Amino acid sequence: MHIREIHSLEEAHQVIKKIGSDPNSIPIMGPKMVHRAIQVDNVVLQDAIIIKQDMLSIGGEVAVPKNTFELHQEKASILLSGTLHQHRLLITKLKRHYSRIKKIAFELEKIVDSIT
Repeated sequence: MHIREIHSLEEAHQVIKKIGSDPNSIPIMGPKMVHRAIQVDNVVLQDAIIIKQDMLSIGGEVAVPKNTFELHQEKASILLSGTLHQHRLLITKLKRHYSRIKKIAFELEKIVDSIT
């Protein structure tokens, strides 16, 4: 038994294939094997709360400043943590919100799409 770090979607596909999994399952399992933490800067704290709730609902996590729920400051950086699959689910959820959060969704989508 050992820890296996998987750094890219391509590597995940190769590892799953090497294990001998059904080739049809590789595109389904691959995004669930790659974890990424993505920092988003200058997020309105009201939006950070919504993003955190959406990510928690799909099993990911979002680190926010400790005073986020007090809304004392206007903007802050947040750290999204999840698999590529979770990030894609989050993008879909965020696109359903108002324009400021939709903009974050589209920027996040560019980053997630760049992971190969």
